[in-house]
Amino acid sequence: MEKTLLLIKPDAVRRGLVGRITARLEDKGLVIEGMRMFRFSRERAEEFYSVHRGKEFYGPLVTFMSSGPTVAVAAAGKDAVSVVRKLVGATEGSKAEPGTIRGDFGLSNRYNLVHASDSRESYEKEVAVVLRDDDIIERDAGADVCFPEELQRGREEERT
Repeated sequence: MEKTLLLIKPDAVRRGLVGRITARLEDKGLVIEGMRMFRFSRERAEEFYSVHRGKEFYGPLVTFMSSGPTVAVAAAGKDAVSVVRKLVGATEGSKAEPGTIRGDFGLSNRYNLVHASDSRESYEKEVAVVLRDDDIIERDAGADVCFPEELQRGREEERT
């Protein structure tokens, strides 16, 4: 399964959209393998967005990302990177298609609710900045739907 990272940015956390956004990943059939709420330090935000260093929006982006809590979500599934990027929508909320996260919940370009990895390589780099190894539990899509065998036996014993 391919893996990707979605950051639910401070504006979305402040608006109480974490559950609605993560539900869209699960509704699509992606498996959440890790999730963590944290607050970026300025230095960590600078590291995470280092690919944009030197661009006019870099400073304001770093300031915004360190302004409040962020939720990092590691998700896995078939074509996870492209699927999540499609779910996220165009960068500017006012131009994003209805049905996408940004199209349904956002209007701003700078405060655009979420960040999604743009490649497998970006995922590897980004996830190392925001999640610890013990934050991620690899899962097989659908495998967790049933109870593990030992729990199932216990449930059967309860019924007899």
